Amino acid sequence: MSNAHTILNNRCQDRRREMPFFCLYHLGIKPGKRLAERRAIEHGSPNYADRYTGHLLVCAIAILLLSITDACLTLNILANGGEEVNWFMAILIEDSIEKFLAVKLALTVLPLLLLTIHHNVRITDMIRVRHLKYLILIGYSLLIGYELLLLNVAMANL
Repeated sequence: MSNAHTILNNRCQDRRREMPFFCLYHLGIKPGKRLAERRAIEHGSPNYADRYTGHLLVCAIAILLLSITDACLTLNILANGGEEVNWFMAILIEDSIEKFLAVKLALTVLPLLLLTIHHNVRITDMIRVRHLKYLILIGYSLLIGYELLLLNVAMANL
């Protein structure tokens, strides 16, 4: 009888560990214990959710903020004598800055929304759509670094 009572007491305890502030699970680099889908029938089929994890939304917001920063830095570079290489954006800038900003944000937000909705879709066995979002985030970060370098060169030449 005491054995059964001890087992019941052990089940009531919360054995979960504290989640650290940041770990590789948040980036999707290190998966949990389950390495594959739960059911073999659903292998490769996308899983949709009503709520998204925090790291997915942080990545989307960071991409959006970097896109806004990119637009502002582009306008600063153009004001310092730079030239827009993208012909589509150059036409929009010549027409109006408001139209440029609106189209730039729309071309960022709409695909980002689709990538967030379909984040679990597999592109290959190892790559999911959410990994593309991380690549976009890295690409935007490198682009912002390059634009800051261009602005420093332009300011040094003045």
